[in-house]
Amino acid sequence: MIRKLTLALMLSGSVLAAQAPAFAQTAAPVSKLVEAVNIPHEKFTLDNGLTVLVHEDRKAPIVAVSIWYGVGSKNEPKGKTGYAHLFEHIMFNGSENAPGDYFEYTKKIGATDLNGTTWLDRTNYFQTVPTTALESALFLESDRMGYLLNAVSKEKLDNQIGVVSNEKRQGDNQPFGLVDYKRSETLFPVGHPYHHDTIGSLEDLSAASLDDMKNWFIDHYGPNNAVLVLAGDINAAQAKPLVEKWFGSIKRGKDVAPVNAPVPTLEKPVKIVMKDKVPTTRIYRNWVVPGLADPDANALYIGMSALGGLSSSRLDNILVRQEQSVVGVSAYLIPFMHGSLINIQADVKPGGDADAVAKRLDEILADYIATGPTAEEVQRVAASNIAQQIDGLEQVGGFGGKAVALAEGQLYVGDSNFYKKELERLATTKPEAVKAAMQKWLTRPVLEIRVEPGEREVYKEVAAGSGSRTGTLTSPAFYAPPGTEDMLVSAPLAFQDRSKFPEPTGTPSLDFPTVEETTLGNGIKVFFARRAAVPTVRVAVSFNAGYAADPADKRGIASMMSTMMLEGTQTLTSTKLAETEEKLGADVNVGSSLDRTVASLRAVKPNLGLSLDLLADVIKNPAFATNELERVRIQQLTRIKSENNQPQGIAVRRMPPLLYGNAHPYGGPQTGSGYAETVATITRADVANFHQSWIHPAKAEIFVVGDTTLKEIKPMLEQRFGKWKPTAPAAPAKNFSAAIPAPQSKILLIDRPNSPQSLVLAGVVLDAKGSDDLLTLRAANEVFGGDFLSRINMDLRETKGWSYGVRSQVNGAEDRVPFYMFAPVQTNQTGPSVKVLIDQLNDFNGAKPVTAEELEKTIKGNVLELPGSYEQSSAVLGQMQSDRLNKRSFDYAETLAGKYNALTAKALNDEMRAKVDPSKITWLVVGDAAKVKPQLEALGLPIEMVTEAANTNASKTTK
Repeated sequence: MIRKLTLALMLSGSVLAAQAPAFAQTAAPVSKLVEAVNIPHEKFTLDNGLTVLVHEDRKAPIVAVSIWYGVGSKNEPKGKTGYAHLFEHIMFNGSENAPGDYFEYTKKIGATDLNGTTWLDRTNYFQTVPTTALESALFLESDRMGYLLNAVSKEKLDNQIGVVSNEKRQGDNQPFGLVDYKRSETLFPVGHPYHHDTIGSLEDLSAASLDDMKNWFIDHYGPNNAVLVLAGDINAAQAKPLVEKWFGSIKRGKDVAPVNAPVPTLEKPVKIVMKDKVPTTRIYRNWVVPGLADPDANALYIGMSALGGLSSSRLDNILVRQEQSVVGVSAYLIPFMHGSLINIQADVKPGGDADAVAKRLDEILADYIATGPTAEEVQRVAASNIAQQIDGLEQVGGFGGKAVALAEGQLYVGDSNFYKKELERLATTKPEAVKAAMQKWLTRPVLEIRVEPGEREVYKEVAAGSGSRTGTLTSPAFYAPPGTEDMLVSAPLAFQDRSKFPEPTGTPSLDFPTVEETTLGNGIKVFFARRAAVPTVRVAVSFNAGYAADPADKRGIASMMSTMMLEGTQTLTSTKLAETEEKLGADVNVGSSLDRTVASLRAVKPNLGLSLDLLADVIKNPAFATNELERVRIQQLTRIKSENNQPQGIAVRRMPPLLYGNAHPYGGPQTGSGYAETVATITRADVANFHQSWIHPAKAEIFVVGDTTLKEIKPMLEQRFGKWKPTAPAAPAKNFSAAIPAPQSKILLIDRPNSPQSLVLAGVVLDAKGSDDLLTLRAANEVFGGDFLSRINMDLRETKGWSYGVRSQVNGAEDRVPFYMFAPVQTNQTGPSVKVLIDQLNDFNGAKPVTAEELEKTIKGNVLELPGSYEQSSAVLGQMQSDRLNKRSFDYAETLAGKYNALTAKALNDEMRAKVDPSKITWLVVGDAAKVKPQLEALGLPIEMVTEAANTNASKTTK
């Protein structure tokens, strides 16, 4: 995707008296942070026009291979919308010398961080591979660039039309999922290349022909319209002969005509009111402003960040914290080549006056445009964004690594160093420039969209019915979640034998960093691993709490407490806390998962001490101010309402109590948000007492990864946490002894009228705990449903085209773990899709066990993926915490290759049969009951139905 610039009350004796942290010290200047952002690289161009950028990074034996084509939805003529993204899908369906699914090959070479995406201005394909598999990846990418057409068939096209149509339905099915269509067609006039969304229309997609697709390839996919980036364990001298070998023989393609599209301005203000299944009214303000190469775009980005992007933004401070008239706000700029999008939005407090909020929003905006941001606001925007950019330098590829920064600059403005110029602009832009840009561009007529709770219009489906919201103005479209004369383009200029796939030349071993251990003066254990690729340090203070610690009558309290810890300390208001964090370029967060509550920090090395001060203050001295608590309560209640309006939210709220029972610690909504009636009763004393007993030194462990040493970091942690003494006993251990209900093979059908798609979630609690050795079971599940190439995904997506993506998984948990199957499917194939899942599971455990080929693919792929799996310090930190939770040694990652290589098909089959009984699966379907219930009745399973109204009012008593 296009990168944004990447970058109080006293607690009445329930915690220690607050000691003011030493925030008076000066944070490192922004200019010093900018110096740390550098991606040295070399550039060369092949005779056929392919531009190649090579960046050397030897920290791990991996190379990112990222190829960007200068074609997006802006190149689509009327009547052919969605073609760019549809063709991106076709590119994964096999080429002349690599037939079959592209992922079949990337799996066996150990690729990680792989996908393809399409947006307005570009299409990209990327993967990170072991260095020994670089030539394999270059073969694959070059084969689909130069040798694709003879492999494209009507059958493949029809299948992918079905897949993309279901991708569109899945996005349209979300609350606010139809807003982007209205926004694009209103802001951009007919004839403008951005007038339609990347996902396209179902009508145009269903009408796409084989000739259309072949001509699209011939017109846009030549090497002269592409940028190839190699970043990682490679240099230009090594790269050039390999690139020449595989890409050099591909014939130059047609020159793609440049797009001429001036920035459009509405003739007058436009107001649009829409209805949708949403928890509260959302108000939008939108403009189109200059494209990403224009200096005004940078100034406007800063302006929007200070207005509604930072945690300390003006809209947050005024509308959320002070006046408490809204439950959420944001303002941002998304840059494109031919015009950028300004989006400002506010979610009205449920029951509030939307007209009054809209009026107040416009007053604040008018004053801000007139006066501009302060110098301090501009500094905070720069520091926080540059710190994010520094953190991103650790990754060579993927969705946002160094390869992306280089490719975007080269493709969009012809300058691979554009990222550096963006940051320099960010660091040097003055408030006056921001004010001038806003006065120039945001005083033009505005698009006002208001989405109110209610029934949306009847969904417009393709007549035949065959075949987080992507492929729009605000998000790219992803491949996966996440005549004979025309053939001349495939003819090579010189012969290069492609008859044999170049297999990886070896298996690099994983060198997981050594984990050092120590103990602070009060007994808190510290686990440290050094990673010095970038000047950042990550700290995670993990508490044995999480959603599972919620009392049954206080479901949602862990989530509420986590949020409240970031809403002010005894010496810092919520606003001052956010401002301090931004000045330091730090990222302080508190979040709860099922079994743990983690207070985390990402700090730039020059500001590590000050950032640790802030983290310690957040952990030990939260204010839990009453006014902030009531605001957070309303936000959490609105979140619950929102979850009950989303198909996936409904499913993951309803399934846990069905499987575990209400009394079990895992029996609450999987989101952790609780129930409306429990959240409504939580008092400030409840939150303070929960914090006092669960955010406790006896329940804490500290994990550190980054550019420091244990010798350096231990005294810093000792000073801030080693003298931390509790004022009350720690909470007793979580009680997992509650009886789990006997599994029931039934269908719970939750009616959601007018849904363009059904969501199927199936589950069962296994006789296994997270600390058990689940590797064999998870390997078996990978074959069944845990991978793109799995049986159920290939059947429902790639063969039948009924879904955008289907998965099964064995969730992690400290106690009993569940097995889930997740399948968003088109409405008219809901019953048949459930039958497919039932049949596939029965076959897997019966007549169609794991094959030798599936076993080899699973072993080889997992072993080769290991070096790329721990490239980033965040992955190392996560593995350390997982090892500790699951009672494993810290060298566990280094033992994985041996464990995988020892797997047998019989072991996989035996483990799946022993753990997952198809006759005990509970099914939950969220969809239009009038259309899907007759389909489900044909399955012969008991059906319980919940009406839409009953679901909206669902409580903790639901069973």
